[in-house]
Amino acid sequence: MTESLDQDRLRYQAPAPDMVSLLEASSTPSVSLNRSFTWMLTAHMDALVSIEDLAQPELRLAGLRINPRNHAPSRSTHTHAISLQHLQSGESFEVSGLPQPLKLTFLSWSPDGRHIAFAQYAADHLEAWVIEVATKTARRLWEGALNAATGSKPFVWQPNSQGLLVRTVPQGHGSPPERPLVPSGPVVSENNGEIAPVRTFQDLLQDPYDEAVFEYHTTVQWLRVGLDGSVVPVGKPDLYLSVSHSPDGSYLLVDRLKKPFSYLVTYNRFPREIEVWTAQGQFIRSIASVQNGETIPKGFMATREGPRNVEWRSDQAAMLYWVEAQDGGDPAREVPVRDKMFHLAAPFQGDPVFDLDFALRAADVTWGDDHLALIQEYWWNNRRVVTSRFQPGANQPNDTKVILFDRSWEDRYNDPGSFETQYNAYGRQVLLTDASREYLFLSGAGASEDGNRPFVDRYQLADGQTERLWRCEGPVYEYPIQIIDPEGPLLLTRRESNDSPPNYFFRHLETGHLQNITAFPHPYPQLRGVEKQVIRYQREDGVGLNGNLYLPPGYDPEVHGPIPLLMWAYPEEFKSADAAGQVQGSPHQFLRIGWYSPLFWLLKGYAILDDPGMPIVGEGESEPNDRFVPQLVGNARAAIDFLVGRGIADPARVAVGGHSYGAFMTANLLAHTELFACGIARSGAYNRTLTPFGFQSEERTYWEAPEVYRVMSPFAHADKIKAPILLIHGAADNNAGTYPMQSERFYHALKGHGAKARLVMLPHESHGYAARESILHMLWEMTTFLEKHLGTGHLTESKEREATISRSS
Repeated sequence: MTESLDQDRLRYQAPAPDMVSLLEASSTPSVSLNRSFTWMLTAHMDALVSIEDLAQPELRLAGLRINPRNHAPSRSTHTHAISLQHLQSGESFEVSGLPQPLKLTFLSWSPDGRHIAFAQYAADHLEAWVIEVATKTARRLWEGALNAATGSKPFVWQPNSQGLLVRTVPQGHGSPPERPLVPSGPVVSENNGEIAPVRTFQDLLQDPYDEAVFEYHTTVQWLRVGLDGSVVPVGKPDLYLSVSHSPDGSYLLVDRLKKPFSYLVTYNRFPREIEVWTAQGQFIRSIASVQNGETIPKGFMATREGPRNVEWRSDQAAMLYWVEAQDGGDPAREVPVRDKMFHLAAPFQGDPVFDLDFALRAADVTWGDDHLALIQEYWWNNRRVVTSRFQPGANQPNDTKVILFDRSWEDRYNDPGSFETQYNAYGRQVLLTDASREYLFLSGAGASEDGNRPFVDRYQLADGQTERLWRCEGPVYEYPIQIIDPEGPLLLTRRESNDSPPNYFFRHLETGHLQNITAFPHPYPQLRGVEKQVIRYQREDGVGLNGNLYLPPGYDPEVHGPIPLLMWAYPEEFKSADAAGQVQGSPHQFLRIGWYSPLFWLLKGYAILDDPGMPIVGEGESEPNDRFVPQLVGNARAAIDFLVGRGIADPARVAVGGHSYGAFMTANLLAHTELFACGIARSGAYNRTLTPFGFQSEERTYWEAPEVYRVMSPFAHADKIKAPILLIHGAADNNAGTYPMQSERFYHALKGHGAKARLVMLPHESHGYAARESILHMLWEMTTFLEKHLGTGHLTESKEREATISRSS
């Protein structure tokens, strides 16, 4: 039966008070340390904004969302409280002189650790402020307005810590362009035979007026603003993406946009010019003229031709390095060398110098000195990642390249970890070594069959042997944040458990002594007693699966019997069945509750299976999505059978849900199985013909694999969905492919076939939801829907029994 709704009477709703208090509980603060590890800044962030905040004017241009009033991102979180702590004494201090109400962002320590810069949101501009650590006082740096329209940090510290290079709104910038009442002509796009397989981006430029407004809001004047109040312009106003100092502060690397703009791709694919300037702003040399990114070839390993990833070498005073594709940026070409790396040192004259070549795509470089640096190269199709060492200062660095690790990044059990870094004399990150320079250090998640057990290893350069210095032991989860002293050795770690929130410690590895730094309280006392298990089970084809099972407080399956189950999942593609079965996460991690979490329904007495394995495997020449639906169904059936077999899940009361690709998964499971009593799909895409140049991890286009696109589209199978489905979508979704239209058209298809469906469009919300009113209403919708189709859970049933006994007495 079709239900007619009076839209005028619909208002934002809220769930029960216990769920509201869980949403509004303070999250664990973030911390940051200065480079000498003497001071720590603690920042408390706003978890939610108001719908009034989201309803403010917003420009959607070239992939950006800009608040036209302050030249800043329109959707950002703020820090509302900060404090300083001296690490040696443990004493904490409040900061005086802060603006009120405090709405700060872009916190940044000075290289010498004596000041902290931040940006403060005012009603119609963004302000630059600094905190002097010695006096614990804050002051506004200068009276101008910052420009953070592209979302990048609107300032960088000078290497000498005496001031900031700031992105500002140019003086005399005037008013923004007004849209003409009468257009000057049609908007025309034309292609002259070039192949441009571009994915479906949103918020693109539409016409010349959009171009003018985009240019107005992204035009920047750089200023050098000293802590002493001095202000010196650097260069002229232009469309700058970034400016960075050379390590010695003598030069600037400048990245700026050029015209013509594109109506097909976002701003980061517009033409660009990458240049070297003096520190005072005089042009020296162009390093790269980057062309429009519309015609980048198809595939995840595709890239632009010419110099890319142009960066300063962190261990040298003023030396640039970059890589260039040797295959035209096209991964389909078979070539022995994919990339080459070059460098050019000050004074930036002559030809670039060749350093290394790569059989795969070059990625990150970690510099040490002229005798040692590390670089990674990788390839998507076989998930291969190679880490090599080389000698940058050798006459022929390519001849010194030696492979250290050659592995699949899917294989988490054999991940050697990441090499640790330290700050050098320039204040840049370089490889951490011991005093003898014989050892490097590795840290990582330590994935294992028992879950993640983070570790720290010492790596001997001479022979590549590793020595384990420390490994986390249950029943806690402890992760190394930073090696403070490699000789101690002394670690900064973050330690937590099921019932203890994350806090920070100094760990002395030789003695095992733990020194408590923070003591953040438990934000969710109402969830104490929740039992978390990492469960392991098998798909019928033998692929191992695992997931995080949460049981409500006081629940015992032998006593209380089966209860409703909510499965909340997200599919993931693999090239190896063995890797797909590896355990992820830890049974000892603290419960984290964000707006997106399914753990709210523990308060309703439901069992929650969070992030159960939904691997889609395509080994060898086959692609994962060639068998997407049968593998998805097999994953879901295996999880339900396992929990029903343990007496936990009631097979008649199982719900499935997910966000984004998890919503796509949910719709497919309802279309192709009868396993679920209902499903919840948030902000998904359901018709893959609307994303014809690839989606998620699918590289093939619709025209290359039309049957894959059809079979995977739940829109094409809407007539098969019989279980009730709740669709929720942000009306301002900006994610590539998940247009709000996806949910609207899917709902129409469901309604046309008589399905039990409800569509909720959240005003002003993007792909991730932000407003308090929206999230509370989302929780109310989901709770109402689940209670209607799953009934009551363990806690509710217990309360009803207690009430019955009380009435009988």
